[in-house]
Amino acid sequence: NPSLYEFHIAYITPDRQWRFPPSLSKEDIAAAKPMSLSEAVKFITAQTIDLVLPQMFCIPGMTQYRALLDLLNIPYLGNTPDLMALTAHKARAKAIVAAAGVKVPFGELLRQGDIPTINPPVVIKPASSDNSCGVALVKNVADYDAALKTAFEHSDEVLVEEYIELGREVRCGIVVKDGELVGLPLEEYLVNPHDHPIRNYEDKLKRTENGNLSLTAKDGVKAWMLDPSDPLTEPVQEVAKMCHQALGCRHYSLFDFRIDRQGQPWFLEAGLYCSFSPKSVIASMAKASGISVNELLMTAIDETLINKAACRE
Repeated sequence: NPSLYEFHIAYITPDRQWRFPPSLSKEDIAAAKPMSLSEAVKFITAQTIDLVLPQMFCIPGMTQYRALLDLLNIPYLGNTPDLMALTAHKARAKAIVAAAGVKVPFGELLRQGDIPTINPPVVIKPASSDNSCGVALVKNVADYDAALKTAFEHSDEVLVEEYIELGREVRCGIVVKDGELVGLPLEEYLVNPHDHPIRNYEDKLKRTENGNLSLTAKDGVKAWMLDPSDPLTEPVQEVAKMCHQALGCRHYSLFDFRIDRQGQPWFLEAGLYCSFSPKSVIASMAKASGISVNELLMTAIDETLINKAACRE
């Protein structure tokens, strides 16, 4: 709802130049004066900024630029830079939730030259990559080398995990409202134990004819919202809340779980992202429970400003 907010855009290019265009049109971006970090900080501190809605989900955007906002004492929606860095490393996030009692697949972290000790079937995944880049299901020892070679192309460390026999695979979102954790409807992924036992890059992203990336998971075929009455909803939400608390998340969180044949959730990874666009995952989950994107955003803003006021006290 534009009537509720006054927006100011900070546009940062890969060369770390800052611009403050009046809109995201190509013309306005090109016309905006490029600034160095020091110039940008001077400009930002001269404004009256209530809070920031981060839209940079690269590693620097999730860590360095959020840390800058902390230094400038400007509140922002979403999780802190230290937590974003931690959850970007799958093995570290896994260790923390496991210590809180969440079930995780048995695994080991390998570096170049290490020899895996877990017998197949296993899932091999780069420890610090996203969108299933370099992920493979290894069914035979002979296939280990090729899978590890591919995984190491995406990360210096590789996580090898025992394969959890498939029942289902879901994602669960948590939002904080009035200080309480609220579980959102689950999103289920298209997988089956016979010819598609794990998700891959093609399940998440694809190139359009003009070369742009699009989200395959938004097509309603590879992923869909579960009815809240599904018996899986409540137990997964409870485990997701455990993960949220163990990691020290704030405002919102998002987790992927493998569901075994007995219906037990196993933690796969945390994805602490939300752009608050109508098609973002958490916004889509909220919509399925009757929460509009405007209400979702207002709830997150309220939590952020309440936390800011509490810190001042």
